Amino acid sequence: QVQLVESGGGSVQSGGSLTLSCEELGLMYSGACMAWFRQAPGKEREGIACLDGYGRTSYDDSVKGRFTISQDNNQPKLYLQMNSLKPEDTAIYYCATMKQVYCRGSHLRSDEYDFWGQGTQVTVST
Repeated sequence: QVQLVESGGGSVQSGGSLTLSCEELGLMYSGACMAWFRQAPGKEREGIACLDGYGRTSYDDSVKGRFTISQDNNQPKLYLQMNSLKPEDTAIYYCATMKQVYCRGSHLRSDEYDFWGQGTQVTVST
């Protein structure tokens, strides 16, 4: 059973930075894609960053150049470094992974993912 636990959310002023962490517990699928999603009030969940099984990253245009997804191979953790935050980045942020091993490419659709964390709130004020 795969379990994902996010942390690191909080409140920050516009232009600030936050780093989210996602601890991966249980049996992970080798080379599975991992991703960060977010959901703002009244909006659908959107994929913003993906790390495929070969270490390649992809981003939604809304965060490209500001956010960085990475993984610590020494401990089972996924990160999202968020810089130059804007009020429109306010949302609940989720990490996710899938059953597919050695996933390749960009995968930012929520229906591609099988396991989800509980989410962590990020609030950016003006």
